[in-house]
Amino acid sequence: MNHAANLDLEAMRAVDIRTVDPETLVDIRDVKINSLLPQRERMIDYIRQVKNPYLFKCGKMVIQSSFTETEATLDDRLERCFLSM
Repeated sequence: MNHAANLDLEAMRAVDIRTVDPETLVDIRDVKINSLLPQRERMIDYIRQVKNPYLFKCGKMVIQSSFTETEATLDDRLERCFLSM
């Protein structure tokens, strides 16, 4: 991932779940993953659809993703997710 993308991801991670308008978030149930795409393209498409991989909603519930592994990048985590599909 390039430097600008890393800055964008940091800004996405910094969004405060307590102040975000739920209406601005993507409902994860609307995200459709094309399993025929190569893994990298699935990751890119997922991020394009979900807008913020750290903060989205499922129905009326706002979901914030966080990870305990500090060494793994978002790319690493998404790669593991998409490899399991």
